[in-house]
Amino acid sequence: MLNISENKIKDRRPFEQSESLKMTLASEQKKRRVRILFVSCCILFLMLFLPWTQYIRSQGYVTMLQPQHRAQTIHSVIAGRIDKWYVNEGAFVSKGDTIVSITEVKDEYFDSLLLPRTQLQVDAKNLSALSYKEKVKALDSQIAALKRNNILRKEQARNKLQMAELQVQSDSIRFEQAKVNYEIGIKQLGRAEKLYEEGLRSLTDLETRRLKFQEVQASVIGAENGLLSSKNSFVSAQLELDAIDNDFKDKLAKAESDMYTAQSSQYDAEGSASKLENQYSNYEARTGFRHILAPQDGYIAEAIQVGLGETIKEGDQIVNIVPSNGELAVEMYISPVDLPLMEVGKKVRFIFDGWPAIVFSGWPKLSNGTFGGVIVAIDQFAGKSNQFRVLVAEDPEEAAWPEVLRVGSGADGIALLNDVPVWYEIWRQLNGFPADYYTRIQKEDIAKSKK
Repeated sequence: MLNISENKIKDRRPFEQSESLKMTLASEQKKRRVRILFVSCCILFLMLFLPWTQYIRSQGYVTMLQPQHRAQTIHSVIAGRIDKWYVNEGAFVSKGDTIVSITEVKDEYFDSLLLPRTQLQVDAKNLSALSYKEKVKALDSQIAALKRNNILRKEQARNKLQMAELQVQSDSIRFEQAKVNYEIGIKQLGRAEKLYEEGLRSLTDLETRRLKFQEVQASVIGAENGLLSSKNSFVSAQLELDAIDNDFKDKLAKAESDMYTAQSSQYDAEGSASKLENQYSNYEARTGFRHILAPQDGYIAEAIQVGLGETIKEGDQIVNIVPSNGELAVEMYISPVDLPLMEVGKKVRFIFDGWPAIVFSGWPKLSNGTFGGVIVAIDQFAGKSNQFRVLVAEDPEEAAWPEVLRVGSGADGIALLNDVPVWYEIWRQLNGFPADYYTRIQKEDIAKSKK
């Protein structure tokens, strides 16, 4: 059998005279290129399975995490005229330091003794209210005394009325007895006259009987007169009892009227005193507003109102101050289409203006010069530019942010999403699909539900 290795055309005919045949032969250099190409393709193919970190890039700027630590503008509470500046722009001020003082421009506050004189008015009104209060107490005591006196007088009048009623009963019995004695006296006188006519009694006995009859007749008239007098006393006692009630009601109404008048004056005086005290407090607080104080430690950024003698109104801006302490954060803005990819706790990498960095967005661990952050808040509504604001704080697990970083510095944010293979990311980009925003826990739950 013929050996294939020996059946070569170059063995039968030399290639030195055939240039075209020479070109069909694989040289060592071409073989090397083929091997390099093959190895490169293998490397590229293997690189398709490398992990790729999906990301969203957004521009932002440095701010403070807490609202009270952000730059603020100090306003004037009262209208006035700038009298003196105590600081310069860029100076450091502590909380409570005086920045600028102003003087009054309204005539009702020109009085240098405004507070002491207002305090005198307050004291006078309080004393007036106290006097009316004491008068109310006195009238209240007088009303109580009238009520007690009325009870005693009524009890006395009832006793008197009862005595008069008993006297009427006694006189009535006496009058009835006198009438009986009168009838008996008439009968005795008649018998005495009959005996005298018959000669059985003397004239002296008859005259004696007539005298006794006159006494009986007089006693009847006296008993009747006593009865009428006791009845009159009974009626007088009833009238006196009714008069006591009427007199008590009249005195009580007058005392209560005086008490209510005193109470009204007392409340009016207390209201006026309270109004004056409020006015005094306002004057006292306004005195403190004549000095613009630093609300917290910070640096004077810009003096908006300048010069001496310049008039300002209520609420006018005076100066801008930047707090010196506080935790830095970054405000970055994202489009609504990327909002579902954001959640509190996600990692973000930053490139701050002024700090050079080498960035590999898909492989953040290979990047150099970037700083870590964590999303702490996401706005619930879009801003004027139809973008959502995301607040990112410093990541405690990463290297600290630069100490010289200042509020307002620019920041290029790279929000890190899930890790996916390179081929998946290329396929997603070519097809325009959104990034994979499922969390690891959600993926495990989906896998369990499919099983």
